[in-house]
Amino acid sequence: MNSYAPHIRASIQQLEESAINRIAAGEVVERPASAVKELVENAIDAGATRIEVAIADGGKTLIRVTDDGCGIPPDELPMALARHATSKIDGADLLNIHSFGFRGEALASLGAVGRLTLTSRAADHDGAELGMTGGTPDPVKPAALSRGTVVTLRNLFFATPARLKFLRSDRAEMQAISDVLKRLAMAEPAVSFALRDVSGGGEGRVTFRADAVTGDLFDALRGRLGQVMGREFIDNAVPIDAEREGIHLTGLAGLPTYSRGAAVAQYFFVNGRPVRDKLLIGALRGAYADFLSRDRHPAVALFVDCDPHKVDVNVHPAKSEVRFREPGLVRGLVVSALRHALAEAGHRASTTVAGATFGAMRPEAPQDGPTRVYQMDRPSFAAKQTAYTAQSPGFAEMQNSYSGRVDTGAPEIDETPQEPLPLGAARGQVHENYIIAQTEDGIVIVDQHAAHERLVYEKLKAQMAETGVPAQALLIPDVVEMSEADSARLHDIADDLARMGLTVEPFGNGAVVVRETPAILGEVNSDALLRDILDELDEAGEARAVQDRIEAILSRVACHGSIRSGRQMRGEEMNALLREMEATPYSGQCNHGRPTYVELKLSDIERLFGRT
Repeated sequence: MNSYAPHIRASIQQLEESAINRIAAGEVVERPASAVKELVENAIDAGATRIEVAIADGGKTLIRVTDDGCGIPPDELPMALARHATSKIDGADLLNIHSFGFRGEALASLGAVGRLTLTSRAADHDGAELGMTGGTPDPVKPAALSRGTVVTLRNLFFATPARLKFLRSDRAEMQAISDVLKRLAMAEPAVSFALRDVSGGGEGRVTFRADAVTGDLFDALRGRLGQVMGREFIDNAVPIDAEREGIHLTGLAGLPTYSRGAAVAQYFFVNGRPVRDKLLIGALRGAYADFLSRDRHPAVALFVDCDPHKVDVNVHPAKSEVRFREPGLVRGLVVSALRHALAEAGHRASTTVAGATFGAMRPEAPQDGPTRVYQMDRPSFAAKQTAYTAQSPGFAEMQNSYSGRVDTGAPEIDETPQEPLPLGAARGQVHENYIIAQTEDGIVIVDQHAAHERLVYEKLKAQMAETGVPAQALLIPDVVEMSEADSARLHDIADDLARMGLTVEPFGNGAVVVRETPAILGEVNSDALLRDILDELDEAGEARAVQDRIEAILSRVACHGSIRSGRQMRGEEMNALLREMEATPYSGQCNHGRPTYVELKLSDIERLFGRT
C-alpha cells in the first residue's frame, strides 16, 4: 500500500489584523521585561522627568507605567494603538534615529496579547482613555488625569496562553524588569525612576528608586551610576573620555582588582540606547586581556555617541542589537581608551581589597559570652619614637627567633621633609614573600612575586615594541625533551619567540635546544619555561589574534623572571621594588588580575584593637 499522499496546495490569503499583531508581538514582547522596556522608552521619548513602574506577579497580571511627559491628545489615541504609527520619524530616513522608539509596534503588540488601557492628557486638552483587549480597541472616553500618560497592561499573554508556559518564576521576571529599568535609568540621569511591586494589592513596596541627578556630564553620570551600580563601583572605577573620527566614548571602567565572577556588571549604550553588542563585548574583553584571568570579568558602564548615520539600530525589533558602519574604528577606540585610562591609574588597586582583608582579620566572638573591648590611651610621642627605633636595621638581629624578618639596610633616618611615597618605605619582609611598608597614614603589604611579575611583563612588552627583547646566549645550550607534536608547535612560533629573546631550535626526535633566553629574566629553567608556553598555546587556541597570543606568552615568560616566593630581599631591593611599582602602569594587579598589594589605613588598624 502506498502511504504517500500528494501535498494539497492551499490558496494564499491575507492574515487577519489580530493574527498579524500577535505574530509581531512575538518578536517585540518576549516577556514582561520586554513590555516594560517598550513602555518606559515611550515615556522617555515623551519628555518625562518622572517615571514610575508598578508590577504585580512578575508583570504577568499587571504592568503600569506612569509618566509626566507631553501626553497624547484624545483624537490621536486610536492612531497610537495602530501598528506602524509613530510620532518619532516620518519614514524618510531610517538611519536618522534620535529616539528610543521609532517602529510604531509596541502599543499595538501589547494590546494584541494583553488587556491594555491607555490614559493620557496633553497640554490644552482634556484627559482621555482608550482600551484594547486582544487586539480589539474600545471607544475613546473621557478620563481624569492631571498630566502625562498612564499605560496599564493586565493579563499579559492571555490571548496567547502558550507563551505563559515559557515565563520563569515571578522573582526571576521581576529581576529582569529591574535590570531593564536600571539600564534605562543609567542612560537618562536627568529622569527620576521608581519600581514598585504591588503584588497582593495596596501600595506595595519600592524595589528600586533613582532620583534625578543634575550637574555636568561626568557629575550626573557618576551620581546616577552610584545609584544603580553602587558607591563601591564609583570609588573603584576610572573615568573614560576619548574621541576618534566623530565617535565619542565616555563612561566609567572598574579597576582590574574590582572584577566579578560573571559578566553581570557590564553595561553598554549607543547614542543613549542600552544594547548588548558582541563587538563591544569583544572589545572590552580585549582591553582587559592583560589584566584579568579568563574566569574574571570587568565592571564597566560605557557610552558610545556618534552620528546616527554611522550606526544602524534597526537590526532587530527589540532594538537591543546595533550594527556599526566602521566596526574596526569603534573596537580600536574602546580598547585604546580603556587601556590608556587603566595606565593612568598606575599602581592603584581597588578599595575592596583592603575591605576583604579586614573581613578576614576580624576576631570572632568567644562562644561563652560577648567580646570585651579594652579602650587604650593613644601612645605618647616617646612611645612612638621607641617603636620606630625597633624598626631600625638593628632589629634584624632578631630574625632567627621570629618568623618575620626585618632588614631594611637603610642609612640613618634623614629628617629632611620629603614628598610622601604612595607605597611607603619598606620596613620588613615576612615569610620571605610579603614586604611590609609604612605609609604616611597606614601600612602596605606587597606580594613581592606578583608585583615583580607585572613589572617584568611591562618591561618585556616595552622592549618588544621598541627593538625586540634583548637575548643572552647560554654558555651551554639547554636540551629539552618533548613530544614531536609539541616540538612542531614551538617551531611554528619560533620567529615570535625569537622576538621575545628566546631562541629555540629542533634537536631531533622531538627534542628542542634552547640557545638564548631573554636577558631580563636572568637564569631560567628552560624546561619549565617551554612547558608553560605550550600550556598557554593550549589555553589560547588559534581563535585569538597573533598579538594576543604573543602577549599571553610574554605573561607566562615574565613569571619565570620574577622574584620568587621564599627569597629574602635586602632593604634597598624592597624599596626599589616599591618605587618601580609607583612608576609602572597597571602595577596594582598581577598578570592574572590579583592585587599586588593591600593598603591598610592606620585608623582601620586601630579599630581592630579597640583604639577608637
